Amino acid sequence: MMPIKAKVMIADDEERLRITLGRRLTTRGLDVTTLASGQEAIEKLMSDSFDVVLLDLRMPGMSGLETLARIKEVDPSVEVILLTGHASVDAATEATKLGVYDYLLKPCPVEEIILRIESACERRRERGKMTRRQNA
Repeated sequence: MMPIKAKVMIADDEERLRITLGRRLTTRGLDVTTLASGQEAIEKLMSDSFDVVLLDLRMPGMSGLETLARIKEVDPSVEVILLTGHASVDAATEATKLGVYDYLLKPCPVEEIILRIESACERRRERGKMTRRQNA
């Protein structure tokens, strides 16, 4: 597996998951920021850029879908991976319409999350190259 140097935000109200996943991704060389709510995620994204956001679907206050819509307004190029313990075809369909990159069920092995982050970063890089080529 190739090492990646991605900037990742984890937005999840579940503190234990946030801290544990954040540590595990950091030990793999990722630059990780953890936040407890959708509102915090939006505020952070307005002042900082990220490659990938790991976003909980169900959070108090702003839901994951609401947060996803706002993230795409603030930075359409960021890739968002939804994490949920509550699978729903309706939520997956809505998330796809809003531009989600991927949708993972909790609990998810950290290796699987890392593979999805790498894939999302690769897509982001490719889109960046395509944009530069079009402007050249």
